[in-house]
Amino acid sequence: MVLMTPPSDPPADHTGPQSPMILDAQGQPRSRLYGDIYFSTEDGLAESRAVFLQGCGLPQAWAGRRRFTVAELGFGTGLNILALLDLWRQGRPPGARLHIFTVEAHPLDAAAAAQVLASWPEIADLADLLVRRWPGQAPGFHRVDFPELDAVLDVAVMEAEAALHAWTGQADAWFLDGFSPALNPQMWRDDVLEAVAARTAPGGRLATFTVAGSVRRALEAQGFVVAKRPGHGRKRERLEAWRADDPAHSPVDPPRVAVIGAGIAGAAMARALRSEGAEIRVFDPAGPGQGASGNPAALVTPRLDAGLGPLASLFAQALGRARRLYSEVAGAVLSQGVLQLARQSRDEARFARIAESDLFEPGDMSVAKSEAAQQWTGEAAGSGLAQHGALVVQPSAILSAWLGEVEHQGVSDLLHDAGGWALLDPEGREMWRGEAVVLCAGCDVARLVPEIQLQPVRGQVSIAPGLEARAVAWGGYVAPSPEGLVFGATHDRDETGTEVRLTDHQRNLATLAEALPDLAQGVSLASLSGRASVRAVTPDRLPVAGMVPGRPGGLHVLTGLGSRGFCLAPLLAEHVAAQILGAASPLPVDLSALVDPDRFRRRAERRAGRTPE
Repeated sequence: MVLMTPPSDPPADHTGPQSPMILDAQGQPRSRLYGDIYFSTEDGLAESRAVFLQGCGLPQAWAGRRRFTVAELGFGTGLNILALLDLWRQGRPPGARLHIFTVEAHPLDAAAAAQVLASWPEIADLADLLVRRWPGQAPGFHRVDFPELDAVLDVAVMEAEAALHAWTGQADAWFLDGFSPALNPQMWRDDVLEAVAARTAPGGRLATFTVAGSVRRALEAQGFVVAKRPGHGRKRERLEAWRADDPAHSPVDPPRVAVIGAGIAGAAMARALRSEGAEIRVFDPAGPGQGASGNPAALVTPRLDAGLGPLASLFAQALGRARRLYSEVAGAVLSQGVLQLARQSRDEARFARIAESDLFEPGDMSVAKSEAAQQWTGEAAGSGLAQHGALVVQPSAILSAWLGEVEHQGVSDLLHDAGGWALLDPEGREMWRGEAVVLCAGCDVARLVPEIQLQPVRGQVSIAPGLEARAVAWGGYVAPSPEGLVFGATHDRDETGTEVRLTDHQRNLATLAEALPDLAQGVSLASLSGRASVRAVTPDRLPVAGMVPGRPGGLHVLTGLGSRGFCLAPLLAEHVAAQILGAASPLPVDLSALVDPDRFRRRAERRAGRTPE
């Protein structure tokens, strides 16, 4: 047990009435919901090491592995994960990557976790990293990166059974650390343990503090070999279980991947692949940000869906991931917060429903009545939705940080043979060969894979030098940028011209005057500069992210982002990278189905009354 010198004043208690954790009379963290303790009063860290690390045969189990996956039921304070990360940093295999998936239906906030984790100064540096990057509390998956440790953590904020069915991974080791089966029987139901077994890799191991007969029998029924082991501290026994088959071996060499396109989709793809250890090359004949990602400012806002179903969840999770990643890029975030003005009578009710939901992080969304909207805009305005978690970003800073070297070469065709994928130049010569290709080139993707249905939409923005305003959206938008006030944008389907048009400046100014007439009066038409580009949209206005259907394996696509590219690209790129590398996706299964490139075929077959393949 670690002995701490008592402070002169009692520490702040961050376990208020909204927290799922309380501190009992002995200062022991205990679940408000289940009454059980979070960890042993003797020494929770030693218990984690004995029960879970030793119980799963670590570190021996990851020896020689390039990728190792640990899953946990019961994230709690994160103590088990810190013990795992501490062991990983002491002796991870060279070039290896650790993926962690953990489930928590009742998440703590960062302050409460920090309060109890302070008991172990020997892992204080890791605890500080985790607390500073603490996952969100909204339902869904939350990714936390540890690049300094070659590790990534996905936290599923949902009930255990739903989380396991939503996860695409296979665990090499399981920490079953739900509260006692007697106090929290939901965590230990047969269908939960059945899902655990289905998500266990060959040769996978499992450890838990409980030796309840019902748990032992359920694990044996799922094909695990189960054994009791000596417990830790006051606990006499614990359980270990394992699959009797041999573990699968990771590929020795990282895959070679070509990314075609150097806009935000290609940049996000390059970052995601590089962080997973892939060997990448980026190709774009025009260079970085010459397409729709080259404006001086971009809004990072979700598509607002008052239905609060999977579509709304996709954008909420994408916004959270984008905000976390952009905040780490120097100079990327120009401002935070975007006011969405109500334009129709039904908008107020829609906005209220969105603001009251739990899809976004606490405080991210609130209804702005007329007075608040007026304070935001500086002029008379109706009501709106204040998107406090939305951003205005500088695209050039993000592309510069994420893309790396871009090869200014056009790709005329793709070739697949026994040696993998090859890119051909306009003369038909092979200029690259590797295991996978990701097409991120907007509408140009349809030239290389015509089966991906894309429609071009031309948009022109106007830039007023010397003017400033907070970000507002209403169908049009206005946003600050280093070059001046950006506003627009036009939306012309099936147009592909990129010349700047005076008539479109006039259209943008008229749109601005409809929503913010005082601001529009200060804009001089003669002083405006602008930029036109072409966005790609799909028939259902949702992106395509994943394997190209009907083609050999290794060909992937990330496009159709429309006007939400800076919101969607970071998360969807990680989803595609996971498919390429055989890792678990950060997207729950139902959300990945929304962006699956094969969805259009499946829908057509359903309409025709045929069963999908």
